[in-house]
Amino acid sequence: MKNNRRFVRYAWGVVLATILVIVWGAFVRATGSGAGCGDHWPLCNGEVLPRAESVETLIEFSHRLTSGLALLAVGGLLVWALRSFPKGHLVRKGAVASMVLIVIEALIGAALVLLQYVAFNVSLGRALWMALHLVNTFLLLAALALTAWWAQGGRPLRLRGQGILGGAFGAACAAMLILGMSGAVTALGDTLVLTGGISPAEHALVATLVELRVLHPIVAIVTGALVAWSAWLAMQWRSDELSQRLGRLLIGIYIGQLLVGSLNVALRAPVWLQLVHLTITSIIWLLFVLLAAHALQCSQTERSPAAPKAALGKLA
Repeated sequence: MKNNRRFVRYAWGVVLATILVIVWGAFVRATGSGAGCGDHWPLCNGEVLPRAESVETLIEFSHRLTSGLALLAVGGLLVWALRSFPKGHLVRKGAVASMVLIVIEALIGAALVLLQYVAFNVSLGRALWMALHLVNTFLLLAALALTAWWAQGGRPLRLRGQGILGGAFGAACAAMLILGMSGAVTALGDTLVLTGGISPAEHALVATLVELRVLHPIVAIVTGALVAWSAWLAMQWRSDELSQRLGRLLIGIYIGQLLVGSLNVALRAPVWLQLVHLTITSIIWLLFVLLAAHALQCSQTERSPAAPKAALGKLA
């Protein structure tokens, strides 16, 4: 039992460390430092320990170093899970999924460097790879969070027969992934225009990215409505304290995120605010995953008997 508690603390520590690496990666992108190590990978400018001839090299190399440490941390999580939990246990499955996803994350990072989709490169391929990168990052955070959740005693998710609650969480999950992809593309446009100084008049793709920017707030509002709906249903159908706390926290932070996003637009996306925006996004995603895991771990018959009728009555 004591060993399990240590594992839980370690697992949540890996989640926190991964968020820090993700935010630092956004700093690399926002400052145009992605080419700081040239087109070499995994070496930096052809060296294991490069000379920091520029700030960009220092920023990019530090990101590679922290990403490598995150990979080792997830590897340690996997080994610990295999040694401490029996075959077929959810924690083992979560740790394996986490390891697979962080390897994919590293390969995507390598592809961005080797394809030279870094710094102020303007190409459709880069936009597509950035969107893919974001989706995998979200899945990685979800796998790590679920690994920690299951180690604390969480039960398996029951996706079948969940009725309107399952549909609400499914729609909100899809919307959050779409929102994340649109945010990644929007951030790329900000980097090219605001940091790279590339005028939309000079490049058709940059002009398109700027034009698409207006869609991101719209998608954020629609997604917010779906997230709030799923959280409200969870609080109605699961009347326990944890559901109430997670649901209220998720809705409150999402509203705050909309305000931060508005400020980001008003201030023309300063780098520090982009990092704050991404950090809050990661927190929202984790809260959503945990609320879904808690709400969907039991069948309809195990929920409060009066809750479904009450919830549907209020909807009507």
